[in-house]
Formats: sequence, C-alpha cells, structure tokens
Amino acid sequence: MMEGTESHAEAPEAEPEAPPRQTTPFLVLQFFIFPMAIVAVCVAVFVIFGLIAAEGKGARAYLDEVRTGGANRRWQAAFELSKVLQARKDPALADPSFADELVRVFTGAGTDDPRVRRYLALALGRLGDRRAVPALIQAADPKGDASTDPDTQVYAVWALGAIGDPQAVPTLVALARSEDAGVRKAAVHALGSFLGEEATAALLTAVNDPAEDVRWNAAVALARRRDPAAAPVLLQMMDRKHLAMIPDLTAEQREEAVLQATQAAAVVPDPSLRAALEGLRDSDPNMKVRDTARAALQGPQP
Repeated sequence: MMEGTESHAEAPEAEPEAPPRQTTPFLVLQFFIFPMAIVAVCVAVFVIFGLIAAEGKGARAYLDEVRTGGANRRWQAAFELSKVLQARKDPALADPSFADELVRVFTGAGTDDPRVRRYLALALGRLGDRRAVPALIQAADPKGDASTDPDTQVYAVWALGAIGDPQAVPTLVALARSEDAGVRKAAVHALGSFLGEEATAALLTAVNDPAEDVRWNAAVALARRRDPAAAPVLLQMMDRKHLAMIPDLTAEQREEAVLQATQAAAVVPDPSLRAALEGLRDSDPNMKVRDTARAALQGPQP
C-alpha cells in the first residue's frame, strides 16, 4: 500500500496490455503500494533477466544510457535512474538543466519500449520538478498522447501526484471519472496530494465509487483533511469480516487496509471511529494493529 503506491501504484501493477486490466481491490494508499510495488516488480524482473548493475553510475550516466543504449538496456537504465533520483544524493540534481534533459528524453521516448517511458515517468515524479508537469499531463491524458499505453498512463498519474503542481488537478479530476477503475484509483490517489476545493470535491465523489479500492484511497485522503465523509469507508476498512468477503484480497492487503484506516481514523471527527479503534486496541489478532489503534486513541483528538 503505501509512498506509495509500483502502490503504484499500482501504479502500476497493471495487467499485460492485451487482457482487461485488473480491477479487484489492492491497496494504493498514502505513499502506498504505488511506488513500492513498482520497485518490487522491477527488482524481480532484474533478477530473472540477470541485470548487472554498474556501481557508481550517476543520474547523467543513466540518462545517457536511456538515450543511446541497446533496446534491452534502455528500460533498465531508466529504472536505475529512478532509483538514483529517489536517493536524492546525486550532484547532477543541482543542475537546473538536468530536469529539462530528462523531460526531453521522456517526451521523445513515445515509440520506444513502453517500459522506458514508465520508468522515466517514475523518475520525473521522484525528481519533483514542475517543468515535467506538462509532459506528464499529456502522457496521463489518453486523448493527449496516442503513444501512451494504460500502464504508462498510471505511472504518469502517480508522478503528477508526487510533484503536486496544481495545474495537474483538472486532468486528475477528469481521470477520476474514467471508466477504468485502475485509472480512477490512481487518479484519486494522486488527488490526495492536493488540498484545493476541486480536488476535495472529486474525493467526496470517489468515496462513493463502486470500486472498493477507489473508495479506500478517497477515504484516506479525506481523513487527512479531517473530513467526516471518510468515516463510513474507514469503518469498512477496519472491519475484518467485511475485508474477508472481498474477492482476491490477500492477507497482507487486509492487514495493510486495517493499519492504514486505523492511522487515518485518529483525526476524523466521528464517534463511531473511536469505538472501532477501541475494539481494535483491545481484541485485534494483529499486535501491530493493536499498537497502532492505541497510538491513535492517545494522539491528538479531532
């Protein structure tokens, strides 16, 4: 669930392009599964294909490899670049021209292996530079970029939320109404980064979405605003009987849902949430959940 979420969200845990994309609930909350699942999937791929990572390379070296490397190396270099940017230690990041170069490479990669653009979108989100927002908006909008596949679209949506520039809000609000539940989930997660009225209104709509995990993302985002509209969904997320009835939800995802809802419920002004927290504190089978509920009850009250 949760920076993130390659949550990732997951982003990008999308299905292959041919079959319909998966819409069963999985967690993309707060920092969520979004980025974490991206990393997990990529690391697994690298192990399978025997990626040999070159130690000591910096952001510019990896960007050069994305430009000039072989077909299989470019997407690997793009992923390594995203990891370097996540660490925030490379001196190249202090150079104002680096963001412009990265945006140009991202924009020009439309005909490349789709993985190149996905990991470059991840890199742009981690770089956090607003100059990337127009290119990411174009990639996130299926009408704006015909070369964008569904998974790249989700990565671009995540990146827009990570950067947090308000010019992305209209696009994200529109995507929160998509027919694709995976796109709605990603857009709602991203909208949690924005505090304006337009974003909040979209979240208030999404908290009643027919897709469970879209509602979860909306509820957690609304809870950060201390909005009582989050309470009904948070109560469902803390209800183990309810979670047990959701098809294809793993045990780990159930635990993560309970934990995220428990943390979020601490500041929402609704008496029923306090009662639910007390129940978790006293009798939940997971000691981490008990401790989280105890901390929520002892923390600042709404």
